[in-house]
Amino acid sequence: MKALVLAGGKGTRLRPLTHTSAKQLVPVANKPVLHYGLEAIRDAGITSVGIIVGDTGNEIREAIGDGSRFGIDVTYIAQEAPLGLAHCVLIARDFLADEPFVMYLGDNFLIGGITGPVKVFRQSDYDAQILLTKVTEPRFYGVAELGPGGEILSLEEKPDRPRSDLAIVGVYTFSPAIHEAVRAIAPSARGELEITDAIKWLIDHGFRVHSHLVSGYWKDTGRLQDLLECNRIVLEGLEPRILGSVDGLSEVTGRVALEPGAIVENSVIRGPAIIGACAKINGSYIGPYTSIGAGCVVENTEVEYAIVLEDSTLRGVSRLTYSLIGRNVEVTRSEGLPNTHQLMIGDHSRVQVQA
Repeated sequence: MKALVLAGGKGTRLRPLTHTSAKQLVPVANKPVLHYGLEAIRDAGITSVGIIVGDTGNEIREAIGDGSRFGIDVTYIAQEAPLGLAHCVLIARDFLADEPFVMYLGDNFLIGGITGPVKVFRQSDYDAQILLTKVTEPRFYGVAELGPGGEILSLEEKPDRPRSDLAIVGVYTFSPAIHEAVRAIAPSARGELEITDAIKWLIDHGFRVHSHLVSGYWKDTGRLQDLLECNRIVLEGLEPRILGSVDGLSEVTGRVALEPGAIVENSVIRGPAIIGACAKINGSYIGPYTSIGAGCVVENTEVEYAIVLEDSTLRGVSRLTYSLIGRNVEVTRSEGLPNTHQLMIGDHSRVQVQA
C-alpha cells in the first residue's frame, strides 16, 4: 500500500504568513503540521509516499528530504497549478501504479493517527473509504449526507446549504478503481477536479464506498483559529522537560517543555507551553497554550494562547494573545509621546489593537 500526500495549495486563509511559507510547514507545538501526517502514515505501516508539491515545492523538499528520518521513502510529484484533489490522483498515476493507497491532505491534523482506518480498509473489499466527523461550520468543508443505514446519499464540496454536519476528513483510502473515476469526471464550477465528484462516480457505477465516523480530534489547519486549537490540543498532552536553564527569580509551573539552550530569566511560564531551542525569555510572562519557536527573544512581554515562529522578537508588549507570529518578526513597544501604534503590515494581514 502507498500514500499520496498533498502539500501544494496556496494557503490563502493564513496569509500573509503563507506568501513566503508553505502552509503545511506552519508549526503546531513547534513541529510542522506535515510532520504529524507523515508520522501517522509511517505508523500505519506505509513507507512508500508520494508528495504533491506546488509553488512551495522547494521548501517542502528541504524540510522533508528523502523521508529517511521519518522512516519512509519519498517521491515528489509537481503539480503545475492547484487544479483539485482528483487532479492530484491523476498526475500521480505512474507513482501509484495499481496499488491501493491513502490520500492524506498535508495540512490536516488528526489525533490518533490513521492506523485503525487503514487496517479496516486492508481487511475489506472496499473501493474507497472516507472519514467523517461532525463540525459546527460544515459549509467550509466537503460534506456527506448519510442514510439510516450509514449509506452515502450525497457528497458536496463546500456547499452554501449543507445537508448535514458531517465533514469529510482529509484522509481517503482508495483501490485502483479511483483512477477510472478521476479520468471520467469534469472540472467543477470552480475549475477543479473534485475528489467528491470522483467518489460519487464510484458510487453511481456500483463500486463499494465505505464511510467511517472519526471520534477523535480532527482539524483542517487552514485557518488561524483551527491552528491555535490544534496547538492547544497537542500542548495538553505535552511531556514536561527542562533541558534549558531557569534562574532563581523565575517560576515555571505546569506542563512546560524547555528545549536545549533556552534561557529563562526573571519570568513566569505557566504551562502547557513549549519554549524552543536557544530562545531567550526575560522579564516576561508566557501563559498557557503558547509555543515559542527556536531562537526567539521575548523581553518584558506577556503572551498566551499563541504561536510564535522561530527567530522572532517580542519586546515590551503588554499583552499578546490569540496570535500567530511569523518567522523573523519584530513586535516592540513604541517609545515616547504621543502614545501611538506604529505598524508596517503586509497584504492580507489582520491586526487588532486596543483603542
